[in-house]
Amino acid sequence: MSLFSELKRRNVFRVGILYVVSSWVLLQFTDVLSSLLPVPEWAGSLVILMLLLGFFPALIFAWVYEMTPEGLKRESQVDRSQSITDGTGHKINTVIVVLLVLAIVGLIADRLIPETAEPGKVAAESSAETETVPELSIAVLPFADLSEDQDQKYFTDGLSEELLNLLVSVDGLHVASRTSSFAFRDSSIGIPAISRELNVGHILEGSVRKDGPRIRITAQLIEAGSDRHLWSENFDRDLVDIFAIQDEIANAIVTALTGKMGVEEARRVNVEVATDNLDAYEMYLKAREFFIHRIQLGESARLLRRAIELDPNFARAWEGLAATEIVSDDWIFDDGIDHEPFAKEAALRALELNPELSIARAVLGLVAGRGGDYLGALDYLEAAVEKDKKNTTAWLWKGLSNKQLGFIDAAISDLERCLALDPMYQNCRQHMADAYLIKGDNERAIKLFELTLEHNFHSLTESFVSYLVRNDRRYLAMLIADIKLDRDSAPVVDWIRAIENPDADNSVGLARLEDWASKSGTRKRLGDIPQLYVSFRAYDELEEVKKSARWVLWHPDAAEFRGTPQFKRVIRSLGIYDYWVKRGFPSQCRPLGDNDFECDQELQFL
Repeated sequence: MSLFSELKRRNVFRVGILYVVSSWVLLQFTDVLSSLLPVPEWAGSLVILMLLLGFFPALIFAWVYEMTPEGLKRESQVDRSQSITDGTGHKINTVIVVLLVLAIVGLIADRLIPETAEPGKVAAESSAETETVPELSIAVLPFADLSEDQDQKYFTDGLSEELLNLLVSVDGLHVASRTSSFAFRDSSIGIPAISRELNVGHILEGSVRKDGPRIRITAQLIEAGSDRHLWSENFDRDLVDIFAIQDEIANAIVTALTGKMGVEEARRVNVEVATDNLDAYEMYLKAREFFIHRIQLGESARLLRRAIELDPNFARAWEGLAATEIVSDDWIFDDGIDHEPFAKEAALRALELNPELSIARAVLGLVAGRGGDYLGALDYLEAAVEKDKKNTTAWLWKGLSNKQLGFIDAAISDLERCLALDPMYQNCRQHMADAYLIKGDNERAIKLFELTLEHNFHSLTESFVSYLVRNDRRYLAMLIADIKLDRDSAPVVDWIRAIENPDADNSVGLARLEDWASKSGTRKRLGDIPQLYVSFRAYDELEEVKKSARWVLWHPDAAEFRGTPQFKRVIRSLGIYDYWVKRGFPSQCRPLGDNDFECDQELQFL
């Protein structure tokens, strides 16, 4: 008898088929159980490996053994005349057919019956489907600096941002914010992953090589989903043609987007020639980088003044100087300079040269508010966002003004608008955390605050120091307090103890802090941290630093302060009461007679 005939007689083929079919059914069963039970991901792979390893032993077993009426015996011990392999074969056939029918029914049911997913999974998938990528959308990644000395990052970043700002002006085109796009500088993840993170359909990337008076810019537009190049081009020009190059690139992108995708033709981008002086423009770009990152603000102002000397009609340099000066009072301490007059002068000159500028109006809004004219402040800030609805800084400053005035819900609305435009704008998120802390939504407040820790550690808010102390996070509170006091051997523990023991006499601790501040020579002074005076219940001192006090008027720890005469005098001196009289009171305050008011100590918001 041939080997094939013998394998057939001993049902080896049937056992092999039965093994394969039953293994397939077992794998389906395993897949169902793994979705219901907390089994590790590698469990399915282990089952497959075990089944593969068992296949040949099963065939060998079928060859060596035979089923008899007396039970399982070695095939060599069975009399051929008494063999029942034919009957066993028929039974195996029946089992195979039944298993196949079950498998087919299960397969059809799996295809036809809708899958019931877990609630969390459904929510995630629903959210993903809801957040569809806008058809016309783009992110501008920071161009790479290929210059020989690798010292042109400010220039390449400036060029990238200029292109981004030009594309923002195109109607119907969604453009990811600078902060969000620039977060992927030198990222190793691919274009499709970046596009998913930024929720855009296209990516513009490129490089800049600057060599003396010549510049070579390479730009390429990529369709993110397919990682396909829609357009790319090299620009070799004299550096004096920088604005013409921006014009070419921006309009080439608009043409590529509209032409390739068959949508309406967008209007042509018009590039403003900011200045005819290239040196002035380079100084402006370098100064703007310092301003954006809030570093070397003194050098930023110096560069902008030098740019203005080279081109007195450089409106954007005047606007940049106004913005740099207005934030310097909050970021440069003890330099002996009152920056507000310089900010106001620069902003007015910028608007004189270009009445359409948005930031210049926002700067005038801050100047007015700090001078006690909140009516003028809100008017300027509303005009700023009207001129440029995508001006995130104006939305931030408008939100801060509303928060200082006690209109917390309006402040949150402004800050939400800021974050909708730029999800990576950490100052907006940080101040929104403060606003939710005021509202008593501590859970949301601390989540927002913690989101800023990784990105915003250089400018942490002290608003959460007391919250952290009371919620068993004393050491994080001490670290933040130490940072706010410039880490200069400050007796931080005295501040923490004042929070832990609010009813004790903490005057000795405050005296130690004041003595340290007078001797340390550190830039930071206690008056710049009004939250500290609230913790010590030092309301006379808080009144003395009333400009700083505007940051803590509505803090939960200031409940007692809100019931004091000092609070009323601060409100009046800041111009807040005058605003309320003319524009209305916030929900937590109300007028008393013709010339008085009161505010709730414990704030309640709907």
